[in-house]
Amino acid sequence: MLHLSPTPVTLWIGILALILVAALSFLSWKRSAHRGRTAILEGLRLVATLAVVILLWQPEWRTVIHPDSKPEIAILWDDSKSMSTIDAALPASLAPKADIVSRSEWVKRALSSDLWKPLAADGANEITTTPFATPAPDNSALSGTDLNQPLSDLLDKQSNLRAVVMLSDGDYNLGEPPVVAAQKLRLRGVPLFPIPVGSQSRLPDLDLRSVSAPAYGIVGENVQIPFTIRSSLDRQVRTLVRLRDEAGREHTKDIVLPPNSETYESILWRLEKEGSSTLELSIPVADGERIPSNNTRKFTIAGKPEKIRVLVIESRPRWEYRFLRNALSRDPGVELSCLLFHPELGPGAGKDYIEKFPDKLEELAKYDVIFLGDVGVGDNQLTKEQCDLIRGLVENQASGVVFLPGSQGRQFSLLDTGLSDLMPVILDEDHRNGMPESIAAPLTLTTEGRSSLLTMLGDNEEENPAIWRRLPGFYWHAPVIKAKAGTEVLATHGNRRGKFGPIPLLVTKPAGNGKVLFMGIDSAWRWRRGVEDLYHYRFWGQVARWMSYQRNMAAGQRVRLFFTPERPEPGATVTLNANAFDPNGAPMEKGSVAVDLTAPDGRTQRIELQKNDSAWGAFGGRFKIDLPGAWKIRATASGAEDKPLETTLLAQGTEIEKTGQPSRPEVLEELARVSRGRIIQPDQLGELVKEITALPEPRPLETRIPLWSHWATLAALISLLAVFWTGRKLNGTF
Repeated sequence: MLHLSPTPVTLWIGILALILVAALSFLSWKRSAHRGRTAILEGLRLVATLAVVILLWQPEWRTVIHPDSKPEIAILWDDSKSMSTIDAALPASLAPKADIVSRSEWVKRALSSDLWKPLAADGANEITTTPFATPAPDNSALSGTDLNQPLSDLLDKQSNLRAVVMLSDGDYNLGEPPVVAAQKLRLRGVPLFPIPVGSQSRLPDLDLRSVSAPAYGIVGENVQIPFTIRSSLDRQVRTLVRLRDEAGREHTKDIVLPPNSETYESILWRLEKEGSSTLELSIPVADGERIPSNNTRKFTIAGKPEKIRVLVIESRPRWEYRFLRNALSRDPGVELSCLLFHPELGPGAGKDYIEKFPDKLEELAKYDVIFLGDVGVGDNQLTKEQCDLIRGLVENQASGVVFLPGSQGRQFSLLDTGLSDLMPVILDEDHRNGMPESIAAPLTLTTEGRSSLLTMLGDNEEENPAIWRRLPGFYWHAPVIKAKAGTEVLATHGNRRGKFGPIPLLVTKPAGNGKVLFMGIDSAWRWRRGVEDLYHYRFWGQVARWMSYQRNMAAGQRVRLFFTPERPEPGATVTLNANAFDPNGAPMEKGSVAVDLTAPDGRTQRIELQKNDSAWGAFGGRFKIDLPGAWKIRATASGAEDKPLETTLLAQGTEIEKTGQPSRPEVLEELARVSRGRIIQPDQLGELVKEITALPEPRPLETRIPLWSHWATLAALISLLAVFWTGRKLNGTF
C-alpha cells in the first residue's frame, strides 16, 4: 500500500499549491474558447501538480508479508581452526566436573545438551544449527573467520527469525566488520545472543611467528636470517634456536626470551652449495608450553655463485685505496675495475685499470657498486655530468655507491653535483681536510650495527662486538656533523662526540632502487694487523655483496628483475621492478617488458610492465599473491631473441587462522549491543532460554520502495509534463 510521510510544513505547502493551481486551472478553462480541449489540458496540469506534491510528501510503497511458518531460532557455531585451542572451561550445566577442553569440544557439548529443548517445546519455535568458517580441505592455510557473512546470509534466507544465537571465540580475520550484520539484525528486530567460548588470556606458549630469510645468498658466504619469537610465558626463558638443512648440517644460537613479549633476533647461515635449499628453524618446547606445533618453520633459500662488477675511483694511491684494491681483486666473486686519476702522474695503468670514466651509458650500467675515494669534480677528475650518471645508476639501476673521503677533502666538491642528495651525512665545511687523532680511536657499533650483516666480522652475533673492540683504531676521520634523516648509523666515533651526539662514521641509506654507504675513516687497512686478510677482506666483500644484492636478485642477458617484498604472504601485493637493455647493453629506450607468472596451482597470467620515462630503461608492475608456494616468473624484453629471464618467488604459507590466540568477547559484546540482544556468559546458559522466551513474536517482514527517489517515478513525471506541454502547443496556448 501507499504510505506518505509529510511534515507539517510540506503538508500545508502541498495543500496550498493544489488549491492555487486548481483555481488557476478553473479560470483558464472558463476563459477558453475551446473548453473541451482546455479541460483535458488543465486536468493534466492538476495531475502533474498532484504528483509533485505527493513526491514532496515522500511516498513509499510498503509490502507486509505475514509468515505462515513457526518462528525460527538460528544457532550459528564457529567451526574455524582457532576453535581447536584448548582453553575452554566447561560449566556445571555441561559437565559434572569442571574441566578444560578445546573450544570446539565445548561447542559440541553445548549443542548436544538439553539446553535447547525448552525453546522447541510444544512446537513454539523451530531450532536450526549451522556451522560457519569451516576450513577448506584443499587450502586450509588461507581459511579464516568471517563473522559478518553468516549473519547476513541468515537474514537473506529466513523471513521469520525470532532470535540468533552465536557460539564463537569472537576472533575474525576476513570480510567486513561484523557490526554491519548486527545493524541489519537490529533493523529486522532480530536480537543476537552471542556466547563467548575460550579464555581471554593467551595460552602459555612460545610462537616462532616469522622468518624473514633473503631470497638468495652467495655460495661460500654467510646470510643473515631474521626471525621473531613471541613468548606468552610468565617467566624468562633461555632457549636454543636451531637452524638445520636437509643434510643434517645445523647451526645453533642461545637466546633469552623475556616474559610476555616479542623478541626480534637473527641467526647466520653459511651457504655451501648452489641451488635451492630447504632449511628448518626451530626452538625446543619449553616447560609448561601448550602449543608445540608453532615452534618450527621451514623456508627455502637459493645459493648463487656471483660475479659482482665493481668500479673504484680514486685520485691518489693512498693506503686505503691500495689495500681496498687488493681485497677486491683477490675476491673470486668480484670483477674489479679501477680508475686512478693521479693528477701529477696521469691515469693509473695495469691489471684491472681503465684509462677513463666510461663514456657510454651501457659501459657504466654494467657496474654493481662504485667506490668514490678522495676524488671530486675538477681538472683530471670527475665532471658534474659524470656525477649525474653515477646518481642515475644508483637510483634507477639499483647499483650501490660507497663514499670513502680522504684528507685532501676532494669529496666536498661533490656536494655541488647530483651526488649531494646521496651523501648520507652532513659535512663540516670549516674542516675540509678532516679531523686528525693523536691516538688511535676505535669505532663503536650502534644497536643497528651489532645486528647488521654488513658489520658481521665473526661467525656469530655473540663474538662480533668483541672483534670490533679488538680492531686497530684510526688516526683520521671525516668532518661529519651528523647523519641525515632516513639513514641508518652502524658505527660511531668511540672517543669523540659532537653537538648532536656521537659522531657517525659508518652510515647507510637507500637511494631510489639502490644503496649508499659512507665510511668516514681511512684506516680499515689497519684491521689486517696480526690477522692478515681475515677481517679486512671479509668486510669489503660483504659491502660489495650487500650493495649489489637487490640488483642481482634475478639477472639475465637483456633483463634484470627485482621484487619487493622478497617473501610475500598470501594477500600481499608484490611490486616488480625491471631494468631492460638493448642488444648493445644500453638501457632500453623503446620497447616493452612482459612478465609471465605461473602460480603454484598452475594458473598463468601475463603482466605488461609500465615504462618509467624518467628512469634508465626502468619498468614496473604489480600483482597480488593469493596462494603460498613457488611462483615462477618469466620476463622477456621486446625484440629479445635470447633466453628470457626466469626466476622463482617464494610466498610464505602463513596461516590466516591461528590457534592459541585469546578469545575476543568484546567483539561479541558489541554485536549483542548493536542488535539489542545480550551476551550470555558460559556460566549463564540457563538465562538464555528466559531471554528468548520473553521475546515477542517476530515482526512481519516489511519491504519498502521509496517512490520519491525511484527512477520510474521521475520518468513518469517527465512523460506527463511532456504530454501537457505538447497539448498546449497543439491547442495554440503558450
